[in-house]
Amino acid sequence: MRANAIRTRLAASQIVVNGWLSIASAYSAEGVGHSGVHAVTVDLQHGMLGFSDALAIMQALSATPATPMVRVPELNPANIMHLLDAGAYGIICPMISTPEQTKTLVDACRYPPLGNRSFGPSRGLLYGGPDYVAQADKTVMAIPMIETAEAVERIEDILDVDGVDMVYIGPNDLAFEMDGHSGHPRPKSEAGLLHVLAAATKRGIPAGIFCGSGEEARTRIEQGFRLVTPGNDFAHLTRSMREAVRVTLEETSPGTAVQNGY
Repeated sequence: MRANAIRTRLAASQIVVNGWLSIASAYSAEGVGHSGVHAVTVDLQHGMLGFSDALAIMQALSATPATPMVRVPELNPANIMHLLDAGAYGIICPMISTPEQTKTLVDACRYPPLGNRSFGPSRGLLYGGPDYVAQADKTVMAIPMIETAEAVERIEDILDVDGVDMVYIGPNDLAFEMDGHSGHPRPKSEAGLLHVLAAATKRGIPAGIFCGSGEEARTRIEQGFRLVTPGNDFAHLTRSMREAVRVTLEETSPGTAVQNGY
């Protein structure tokens, strides 16, 4: 089966840089996959795309070194299984707050007897290789997203669920609930996410986190996070465009403005 670069790098004590896609474009996804990231997550929760878009994006990612993952919109086993069959190598599931929800996620990602994933690997077999079914349980990753106060409080119980491959923290939703806003400073949620990080690290379970920039990602790595997402595609696109506009206007003298588009 095609290797999961996330697992390979984590096993070698290396950091994983994860791209994040919210734009329904296989072309831009292919570009992100070739940008140097080790994994790329297709965001079906807040991204402007659906299953057909995710399928095309994962097909585009197949030609890149990046491992494809999907953030599903909700804890729905049928949808999770469908996306795994489409070739996702990891499922990040939002708003996981209890061990019962965690087990539902893990079970959807594992074939019997370890779970209850329905047989029908479809494109997963095509992407992963002829031994996909035999190796999928060891390769596909079940990743609960920790972003509620209840999840922070019950993190030990969540981590007790057999089959959790990583936890992924959503700092903004956590800040909304624990601090009442998503701005800074947000001391309660910062303490909460560090508590989750410590609990996971103690058990040898890697922790990932969404970041707003490369600078923030470096800070999170220094804190002990093993997978970092330095912003999503739309944020990088608009940030880069704003910077280009700023530089253009700053460096254009009043007498050099072009007319009529030429």
